[in-house]
Amino acid sequence: MPRTGRPRSFNRDEAVVAAMILFWEHGFESTSLAQLRAAMGDISAASFYAAFESKEMLFREVVNHYISTYGQVSESFRDTSITSKEAIEQGLRRSAQMQTEKSHPLGCLLVLSDVSCSPEHKHIREMLSKEREKVRSWLHDCIDRAVANGELPDSTDIAMLVTLFDTFLRGISTQARDNVPYESIDSAINQLMSVWEILSVKPSAQETV
Repeated sequence: MPRTGRPRSFNRDEAVVAAMILFWEHGFESTSLAQLRAAMGDISAASFYAAFESKEMLFREVVNHYISTYGQVSESFRDTSITSKEAIEQGLRRSAQMQTEKSHPLGCLLVLSDVSCSPEHKHIREMLSKEREKVRSWLHDCIDRAVANGELPDSTDIAMLVTLFDTFLRGISTQARDNVPYESIDSAINQLMSVWEILSVKPSAQETV
């Protein structure tokens, strides 16, 4: 009779969430297998590898879970039912609110998890970079749409605006980790969006010749 093996003594979904919290707080490299196994209910090494194969495979699953839950705040950048300005402003505020929420680790997992990765984990940095690039491309498409529909003039430097908003978005992580309150970041977003207002002003029809 073939051996069926022992059934898992833990809930996989709960285990992934527990791992996500650890990776979010400590980063990929600083989170040990011992910490992960303990957070998952003191499961054995054999059970861990049977369920997830490796720490790296678990991390990939964690990243996917994060993107499908907390990371959904960035989906605002893709919302074409509102103006591009509203989409970007909404995305920044939702991200700031999520990253400063104290019910989970502060900041963004996709930004903070690879900060201290050594060269041997270059592939982890590259994986997270690709995920951040997706959000950057959403910002680009959003601003490109604003130029196409007349929200912004044709002369708009799209690449510059993408860098401006993306840099602010990524910087929220360090501000949150330093316990800068949401209200302060929210006020900064008000000032940041004033750049959009300045750029959206149409040239005066009464220019002197």
